[in-house]
Amino acid sequence: IRAMIRASEGLNNLRILLPMVTTLTEVDEAIYLIDQAYAELVEEQYPIEKPEVGIMIEVPAAIYQAREFARRVDFLSVGTNDLAQYMLAVDRNNARVASLYDALHPAMLQVLLKIIEGGHAAGVQVSLCGEMASDPYAVILLLAMGFDSLSMNPASLPRVKWIVRSFSMAKARKILADVLTLEHP
Repeated sequence: IRAMIRASEGLNNLRILLPMVTTLTEVDEAIYLIDQAYAELVEEQYPIEKPEVGIMIEVPAAIYQAREFARRVDFLSVGTNDLAQYMLAVDRNNARVASLYDALHPAMLQVLLKIIEGGHAAGVQVSLCGEMASDPYAVILLLAMGFDSLSMNPASLPRVKWIVRSFSMAKARKILADVLTLEHP
């Protein structure tokens, strides 16, 4: 942690993202260690800024604690690849069941809304990373949900930019409302 913070000296752009978080205690302990390393470096007279700390929400246990997590950290990020896999109990890399993997499953959409609600209620930004951010159909829904940023591979940027520019927020919200009210067999 000290090495990461020192490496950001003069840049002050370090953001620490804690993966696979399941409990508030894990976050509290990590923040304690980060704060301790920062305090030591300040005491040693290094001209550094304290890094932002966030968590990756990618396991179901973190979903229903999003607001409490958000009260402790500077940002939330949703890892949709793992989250969808764990939510749907489907190994997306197993050819025998991969067809059951669906990041646009109604339960996933409801979960994403809950995470955004929790993060924004606590005043932190909520970002999303994973294959879902590159899916043109999903991008419309993600924008309407209120994600603050989407992270994707560079090859997807032109297509996603086109989608973002082609749909007004009002149209995106209408599509989201329609999708959420659809009856699913």
